[in-house]
Amino acid sequence: MDSAGGEASAAGGGKVACAAWIRRRDEKAAAARVFAAYGRAGAAGSPPAVEVLGFDAKECALSPEPLARAVLGEGGAGEAPRGIAVHPAGDELVCATAKGCRLFKLIFEEFSVRIIPRDAPPLESVGPQKCLAFSTDGAKFAIGGEDGRLRIFHWPSMNVLLDEPKAHKSFRDMDISLDSEFLVSTSTDGSARIWKIDEGTPLDEKIECCRFSRDGMKPFLFCTVAKGSKVVTVVWNISDWKRIGYKRLLGKPIATLSVSLDGKYLALGSHDGDFCAVDVKKMEVSHWSKKAHLGSPVTSIEFCPTERVVISTSNQWGAELTKLNVPADWKEWQLWLVLLALFLASAALFYMFYERSDSFWNFPMGRNQPAKPWSVLKESPPVPEDQTPW
Repeated sequence: MDSAGGEASAAGGGKVACAAWIRRRDEKAAAARVFAAYGRAGAAGSPPAVEVLGFDAKECALSPEPLARAVLGEGGAGEAPRGIAVHPAGDELVCATAKGCRLFKLIFEEFSVRIIPRDAPPLESVGPQKCLAFSTDGAKFAIGGEDGRLRIFHWPSMNVLLDEPKAHKSFRDMDISLDSEFLVSTSTDGSARIWKIDEGTPLDEKIECCRFSRDGMKPFLFCTVAKGSKVVTVVWNISDWKRIGYKRLLGKPIATLSVSLDGKYLALGSHDGDFCAVDVKKMEVSHWSKKAHLGSPVTSIEFCPTERVVISTSNQWGAELTKLNVPADWKEWQLWLVLLALFLASAALFYMFYERSDSFWNFPMGRNQPAKPWSVLKESPPVPEDQTPW
């Protein structure tokens, strides 16, 4: 496990309060470029800021210095970052503060990155927000506030699709389904609601965290539910809203829940600094990171878009970069290499069979005939014993 920005640095300023991955697709490049966005709290002589850092997949490390930095303010308590949401296209990000949300445009050039502040009046004066989420298609943006108010905007026009002042007592968690049709939200008082544009369905169990599936195959909803002193992860089929089952995974109260972009892994963070990664297909723990944020609740876990690496954050220890100890995924070039190896092996076997075979295809021809040819002038041609035609 590598620390990445947990402590204050001379260039970066205060500790990392929130983080997110940026996946930038480049038409000229074969693979997507991956970056990390940090929201840093202010420190002595350094105001709060949003930073973009490069990511080295081979070394599983972030760049020691930010590639770009945008200051959020003069350092007041109301300007400290609380959360970051990155647009799926990787060209915009929204940073939540105690005053409201700030919008930034990301411009990626060949050797540099620029962060440009953008005006967003509908977002700037909404007050402190605890949850931010873009839909997978990037057409919707939702925010859930400490005051329990839910707002859903059309993106990028920022036209209001839903504004529910009393959605919850206070937001705890929120997620948007893969098809952008549903939004699930939970409250600090244990209630939960499923939203479809302007309709809500309350659930009567004490749900803490929630995430929709991301594999594009089966529409599931994962929730952590408190049942007395036990906490279990429950799975619902959102096509008919029937509960499929539940399982105790982390074995302690859950502080945050996350799902990888390919939907193969869940990550659960605890209130005492532990987190685990769960294989969704088997619903079994595949990776444990104990005391990653010793004694401090894990506030967020973000999966890298291209590698089995996560960024986890906590208020006390900042950000930690962790490479998951899970089976490696097959890369596209590896599949092509296996196919090529199978083809070459088949060709080699066919050649060996051909060389050693006595079949018609290896029958000697021309001057290589072993029998003595008969002479047309001296001898009659051999006559077969059976004279019967056909």
